[in-house]
Amino acid sequence: MNDGIILLVEDNPDDVLFTLRAFAKNDIGNEIVVATDGEQALEYLLPTGGGPPIYPALILLDVNLPKVNGLEVLRRLKDDPRTRSLPAVVLTTSNEERDIMESYRLGANSYVRKPVIFGEFLQAAKLLGLYWLLVNEPVPVPWSG
Repeated sequence: MNDGIILLVEDNPDDVLFTLRAFAKNDIGNEIVVATDGEQALEYLLPTGGGPPIYPALILLDVNLPKVNGLEVLRRLKDDPRTRSLPAVVLTTSNEERDIMESYRLGANSYVRKPVIFGEFLQAAKLLGLYWLLVNEPVPVPWSG
């Protein structure tokens, strides 16, 4: 599929392994960079230390994260012109209506509840990969709009 980077923002090591395994089983060979908290994700995308940012083809973002929660990461991403156009998919176990509403209000491109059964997660990962990395035509980055 697309050779772009996928940024997986997930603090649960089991869910990280689950996601990596599902992508591998679906032949999604993109490099996957893992951020284990919101602060680390923001440092990859909007570095404060002078390093180069990464512009992933897809950001998979959990809501419940340590240091900086996923909704705050999403807000900062969509508020910054350098990262505003990056596709951010909230991938979480939360089915709280307030999390869904707030995610879309902040500019999430999609909200996906993580299936707990691996077979269902495999199918979800395949669909995410197919759409965001193969079908979707991304805005060229860095984007100045």
